[in-house]
Amino acid sequence: MEQTISPKYLMKLIKEVHEVIWKEYNSYKEARLYIEKWHETREDRNSYWENFEIIKKPTGDIDLLATLHGIDSKTILQIAVDLGVDTPDFIPSIATFRNEIKSDYQTANATFDKAFKQIETHPDIAIGLANSALESIVKEILKDDRISITNKESDTLYDLTSCLLKEFKLFPKSDLPSEIKTIGSSMLAINKAVEELRSTSTSFHGKTDGDYLINDPIYTYFIVNSVTTVGLFLKTYYKTKFPRVEIISAPEDEDLPF
Repeated sequence: MEQTISPKYLMKLIKEVHEVIWKEYNSYKEARLYIEKWHETREDRNSYWENFEIIKKPTGDIDLLATLHGIDSKTILQIAVDLGVDTPDFIPSIATFRNEIKSDYQTANATFDKAFKQIETHPDIAIGLANSALESIVKEILKDDRISITNKESDTLYDLTSCLLKEFKLFPKSDLPSEIKTIGSSMLAINKAVEELRSTSTSFHGKTDGDYLINDPIYTYFIVNSVTTVGLFLKTYYKTKFPRVEIISAPEDEDLPF
């Protein structure tokens, strides 16, 4: 992934990471302690190696900005993910997705945040968590009393998505052009694939030696991007077709004799 990060984007990302570290820890000591968690060294009789240098000011305090600029781009990306800094070059819709679900889908939001932070360190776990977040959103939508199709408690992401697309009349039977129904079918296929990956290629289900396990973050970024895209569409479509009903309280009559 190193070669995919442009210098311009990296400069912007480092600036945001720098700001978040100071906001989070607000002291030279704690900022240094946090950065030291990412610092690795190896030493033997003939050589010394470190993954980056912790640069200090003349006062002895960490020069955080200079230190961050000396860290390789992959580690900077990992730090950004750990701190919850948006990384739009890799998950373009992440910021929008978070903003859309944080108030109405709190369980899904908490699960998705965990998924986002695991992408670099545990790619397979991130996929399983992203699947769970999307499943949670669809379940929440299907609870709406205005939706006629009912689902079973045991339904998986594929089953839940099938119910919702039928309710939205996007698939399989509708009067829409065949191309739109094809896109609806494709969304179902995406969610089925994510669900199957969770079952067959992650550590969410028991694995044995020789089983394939997704361990390259680049594939996880691709999969999580797909989850955010589908999730945003389903939520927006639902909000459009089933707008929230605002309950307006009757004004109090000040002339009532008490």
